[in-house]
Amino acid sequence: MQHLRLTEHAPTEAVSLNVAQVAALKRLVPDLVISPSGAAPGRYDVTPGSYVGVIRTSDLSIEIRPKLAIDRVLFMLSYALRPEHWPPIDFDFAPASGLLEAIIPGFLSQVRRAFSHGILQGYRAEDAALLTVRGRIRFDDQIRDRYGICPPIEVRFDDFTEDIEVNRIIKAALSRLGQLARLTDVTRRSLRAYRGSLERVALVEYSPALLPEITYDRLNQHYLPAVELGKLILRSTSFDLEFGGLRATSMLFDMNRVFEDFVVIALREALGLGKQSFPQGARGRQFHLDRGQRIRLEPDISWWEGDRCQFVGDVKYKRVNAPGVKHPDLYQMLAYTVAADLPAGLLIYAGGEGESVTHEVRMLGKRIRVLPLDLSGSPQELLAQMDMLAEVVRRMRWQAEASVA
Repeated sequence: MQHLRLTEHAPTEAVSLNVAQVAALKRLVPDLVISPSGAAPGRYDVTPGSYVGVIRTSDLSIEIRPKLAIDRVLFMLSYALRPEHWPPIDFDFAPASGLLEAIIPGFLSQVRRAFSHGILQGYRAEDAALLTVRGRIRFDDQIRDRYGICPPIEVRFDDFTEDIEVNRIIKAALSRLGQLARLTDVTRRSLRAYRGSLERVALVEYSPALLPEITYDRLNQHYLPAVELGKLILRSTSFDLEFGGLRATSMLFDMNRVFEDFVVIALREALGLGKQSFPQGARGRQFHLDRGQRIRLEPDISWWEGDRCQFVGDVKYKRVNAPGVKHPDLYQMLAYTVAADLPAGLLIYAGGEGESVTHEVRMLGKRIRVLPLDLSGSPQELLAQMDMLAEVVRRMRWQAEASVA
């Protein structure tokens, strides 16, 4: 087994890879750059993008570590899950641990807490063909499938069971983690033990893009951290992918999305706004650059009053470098201010990717303010920065209102 450790956005030269491994990695990691090395045949220079995590094949194990400290990444992930309940997840890991080694103990800890008062049960609607009537007879199905002949009788009833959605999500996440290679024996035993406690729960293969939304109440509130972290695991893992006979598994997190989700949700909390007035990507809003509404714009952050956009901004984890184009982030931000008819817009970078500056655009009278967010501090310091950033957003909105008046 070949083991390779990479770092986000940092090149590693002269890596030995075969053709099948190169094909698998290019398919599994969207922004991974692999180019032939001049060192020797079969050697490649490998540069990860913003996806971090682990990739396993039968003969290759790769860890892509984030450029940020692991605990900062975990904080942003956990805060974005449920900010009103932060901190929802306690992570206990060694400083040298990778992202996977940190997430698994945190997830198991939350599962243990969720199960501490017993496995949650609830009512689930079931359709079945029975010898006696239970619940409500499904007459349409009885006539269509059985020509009205009974028994058996097609019925629908509510069953009080452990086989409910929250337990299914946790079991699916436990199963996916158990398929990852190079787990310690202790970790594998823990995963099997918790899966065994859910033996009466169906194992569902959830699509990462179609995970169910869970409504929490006083009965299932204690399940929230385990379920939400389980959904994060399910969104980030891919299994049983085959490339020319090579089987591959992965757990990858897009740091662009991690950073964007954190900033958007933290600003919502600091401003006391909801998704409708402060949407991500202008979801649910008509926001176009042209009169014909063919060029739709999707700014990461925007503040709406009715149908009018009163503030617009964008979040960049890493400065964009488009071949042959300088300053594409600024051009994008300028388009947002023009489309929203606002005097200014805000561009937020992760620390180290941009300096605090305000650009005055000639002729158009627009201002583009650039602010970096320092991610090296403690969670409390990071949230304090978000509070200050929220004040900047408020002032820009007030200035926009004053310019209209």
